[in-house]
Amino acid sequence: MREPLNLEVLIQTALGERPADLVIKGAKVFDSFTGRFREGDLAVAEGRVAAFGTYEGLERVDGKNQYLLPGFIDSHVHVESSLCSPGEFARAVNAHGVTAVIADPHEIANVAGADGLRYFLEASENAPVDIYFMLPSCVPATPLEKGGATLTAADLEPFLSHPRVLGLGEMMNYPGVLARDPEVLRKLSLKRGEKRIVLDGHAPGVLGKALDAYASTGISSDHEATQAGELTAKLASGLFMLLREGSAAKNLYSLLSAVTPFTSRFCGLCTDDRHAKDILADGSVNHLVRLAMASGLIPLPELINMASLNPAVHYGLDRVGALAPGFDADMALYHDLWSFRPSKVWKNGRLTAQDGVSSWPPPAPLESESRVRKSVVLGDPPVDCLRVSGKSGEKVRVIGLRENEIVTDCLLLELPTRKGLLLADPERNIAKIAVFNRYGARAEPAVGFLKNLGLRRGALASTVSHDSHNLVTVGASDADMLLCAQRARDLEGGLVVALDGKILAELALPLGGLMSLVSLSATAAAMTNLGEVLPALGFPEGADPFMPLAFISLPVIPSLKLTDRGLVDVDKFLYVPLRADGAQA
Repeated sequence: MREPLNLEVLIQTALGERPADLVIKGAKVFDSFTGRFREGDLAVAEGRVAAFGTYEGLERVDGKNQYLLPGFIDSHVHVESSLCSPGEFARAVNAHGVTAVIADPHEIANVAGADGLRYFLEASENAPVDIYFMLPSCVPATPLEKGGATLTAADLEPFLSHPRVLGLGEMMNYPGVLARDPEVLRKLSLKRGEKRIVLDGHAPGVLGKALDAYASTGISSDHEATQAGELTAKLASGLFMLLREGSAAKNLYSLLSAVTPFTSRFCGLCTDDRHAKDILADGSVNHLVRLAMASGLIPLPELINMASLNPAVHYGLDRVGALAPGFDADMALYHDLWSFRPSKVWKNGRLTAQDGVSSWPPPAPLESESRVRKSVVLGDPPVDCLRVSGKSGEKVRVIGLRENEIVTDCLLLELPTRKGLLLADPERNIAKIAVFNRYGARAEPAVGFLKNLGLRRGALASTVSHDSHNLVTVGASDADMLLCAQRARDLEGGLVVALDGKILAELALPLGGLMSLVSLSATAAAMTNLGEVLPALGFPEGADPFMPLAFISLPVIPSLKLTDRGLVDVDKFLYVPLRADGAQA
């Protein structure tokens, strides 16, 4: 908790009657309200900006020929996608100039429910970034898979008293909104006292009357626009629009042309899902600012506000997002406005990072970690559990991957057979895939086939599998698939690569089967090691099969998916048999 604010000290500092706690001397300070840079001294006291002008302080930093900007705000992010704990994630993004994030703990909640939320709230205390939370609205995401938890409106309501809980997270169940599902409407009607909370949206491709009906509920944002026209339409419906550029979904460039000096006030930036390797290499929100700046499509003042003041205003963050008297001294100093790599970062006037390296202590182990440990409950799968019976010449439903997309196709293909069993066909880029329920339901998986992943030999396994995060394994060899699945279980979750009965590389993710216990740099190194062994399985250099694998079990993205309960025709929202003739294989 922060110490009570001493207003007398702030006033005295602003009047020059006492030295500031910190003075940034001679920097070009961005004024969020006029859109210009002012050169001079920024005085800080009590963790707040006291004044701008000519000042002396107990601590002095030379900012001459550098640019001082407000700390950036990630308007929508899943911390779990970094594969690191909340505290380690905060250290990593803070080193890149981020001082606040609006997080949706949707992933850990689908694994551990309310216990997962409690862990995240504790693990994000005393971090160098203010981690605000939107309560996950869709746990489980659908009834077509079995996850680890269920959260109703009544379950979520007690968390609204927490000062860092701002509202309800992305309402992915837009069909439920339009169909007036009673439980969905209860969640959208949650209040903090008599005041309505902020409601985040998630409505890919929803336009026209359906969009207006969706927004009429009070849902006030969306981050799923992929084209400029969609962004403009959603702005016209009153939604605060978040331009997204993550590790998987890269939509920034296609949206920039719709941002004008007028509409920029109603836009923010978000990463949504960003992996440890990408944070380490390119940064966080500063990476989006860098890309947008290079495009030349948005003037710099509007761009900086999209990364700072605009989301602060939308989410009701008090005195955050600008460098003006009385605002939190959350700021970063930059040598130039092209690379957007900060030389120094401060949170509440305290130096937290320098030259891309965090000076904040690593997070200590927490007792609450036990709430999200040992989440992979799976017995020894029978050795024949991956066998699929079938006849030569018959067509089966195969999940068809699309390049750089999480949308899949339903392909009707013939597969090779041996002794009455359907086989993978590596020569045609067809692998076998299996999804094990990892919450103790049963040891036998649902089994199908997947085309265009790129795997020719061996197997992979992962417990990062949206949204229920069941254990997924894919391979050309049943034996290697089972080996990967058992190893991922023994690691308490993680990513595993195997070939010819041997584990080649792995990354343990024991926190909910989603996050590691080590630093971001160590996590990124393990991911690099995974990448280095993938060519042995037939993947091209630089391929990341774990990304598409993470979405193969998500039965809200068309067209064909495989959950722990079987193949799902997402367009019809129904289970379908493997055999195209409708018979069970």
